[in-house]
Amino acid sequence: MKHNRIKPPEPGDPFCCCGDADACCFDCDQVDNAFSRIFKRDFKNLDFLSRFVFSVCEHTGLPCCALRPIQVEFSVLPPMLLIPVLLRVAALHWLMGVVVLTSLPGLVLWYYYITHRKKRRTLFFLSLALFSLAYMYYLFLTEILPRGDVDNLQLVTVTTGMILTLVSLVRTKMGPGFVQPRLPNSATNSDSRFQNRYFDHCIKTSQSQTAVEQGGEKWRWCPACRLVRPPRAGHCRICGACVLRMDHHCVWINSCVGQANHKHFLLTLLLFLLTSLYGINLVLHSVCPQQSSLTALLYCPGVYNQYSTALCFTCVWYSSIVAGGLLHLLLLQLMNISYNVTEREIQIALRNGTARRWFCGLVIDTGVYSRGFYQNWAQFLTMDTMENISPVTLTHMV
Repeated sequence: MKHNRIKPPEPGDPFCCCGDADACCFDCDQVDNAFSRIFKRDFKNLDFLSRFVFSVCEHTGLPCCALRPIQVEFSVLPPMLLIPVLLRVAALHWLMGVVVLTSLPGLVLWYYYITHRKKRRTLFFLSLALFSLAYMYYLFLTEILPRGDVDNLQLVTVTTGMILTLVSLVRTKMGPGFVQPRLPNSATNSDSRFQNRYFDHCIKTSQSQTAVEQGGEKWRWCPACRLVRPPRAGHCRICGACVLRMDHHCVWINSCVGQANHKHFLLTLLLFLLTSLYGINLVLHSVCPQQSSLTALLYCPGVYNQYSTALCFTCVWYSSIVAGGLLHLLLLQLMNISYNVTEREIQIALRNGTARRWFCGLVIDTGVYSRGFYQNWAQFLTMDTMENISPVTLTHMV
């Protein structure tokens, strides 16, 4: 809203100081809310960064629009500080390595429990994965490559694997495919009476279980997004949107896995796993050349005689723990795709008692969408990834 430079603002007007500027330098809605809390003496709900910016403006005499908003996600900082420190501490002695490498997964699970319980997004896990990959590659270049045990072809292979993993991750982060407000395909313009009756019924009831059979498929009304979502779509409370063929919300990519990015998510897991295993094999052959990789991982005499070899061996165990978690996730994804079931559908079936367990509970099938192994994989590999995808912005990429 533009104010006259002479006329004072009314009590209900927004507190925007850049109304006369040609281009707004920040989000005026956030500033309005912040100033409203300040004038209401509600300082406890003001975040640290806002208090810091307003304090700087007050002491320097600058207007609030003179400082551009700096939105820093502090959850990206702990992995950058903890990973190098903990790994270098663990390399001092094998007992320290046991303590650190056993407590680190527990710390990550504890943080996951806190963020998952509060249903909020965090960049901690994405930062942990990316920084771990970058730090392992840095140690590979600075500690393993100078030893002369890695040739140029092996270096190119490791570098190519890391680059392909990052490219696939970027493709995965382009969005899971959000449900857009539209009618079912079978509901044409001539079917307006069905449309109006169904929407009126949904709005009146405002129940998440409101559904309608149309074209042999069940379309449900989402009261949060106020739209009709197609079959197998689900609402993510963390992302705050309905996702097409929603599988799960992955904290490691800080995004949902859905119809548009499920194949890229699977490819990212595979590339990350292959690159990690290949790098682990090269490092073990360098620090323990007299033994095989599996034997050297369990027993490598004299590895703690030098700090550089101890650090590399500790990083191998850290990478092995990460690779083990990725392998478990990859196997679950492959089994789910083979039975044409998503992780969200499994959780719903288990909660309703309609799931069918196979192989001692390792495989869970709902028996709804499975059409056989080959047809399930054919449907997964050929499913549309461009339909109902909203435009991608830099915010979505983070």
